[in-house]
Amino acid sequence: MTILGSSPSSSQDAETLALHALGWVLGDGDRAERFLALTGLTPDHLRTSLGEIGTLTAVLDFLCAHEPDLVAAADVLGVKPEELAAARQRIGR
Repeated sequence: MTILGSSPSSSQDAETLALHALGWVLGDGDRAERFLALTGLTPDHLRTSLGEIGTLTAVLDFLCAHEPDLVAAADVLGVKPEELAAARQRIGR
């Protein structure tokens, strides 16, 4: 039996987008260091908390707080900057 119209919830989509954004953040050493410094996360805590709402929220907050990073991340991820900002609002719903 097939369930028609089943798709991930918008919060799951937002979480996936946040994980992709984290990959972008960590792809540059200086940016990764700034992210860790500003969030207070350690590399070990980041590794153990990848799927936690607080960590995913911190990623999107980090990007939304610095427009050049927000725009650059959105470009690489193939989304509009507004979509990253909106994902922040959807996470955890």
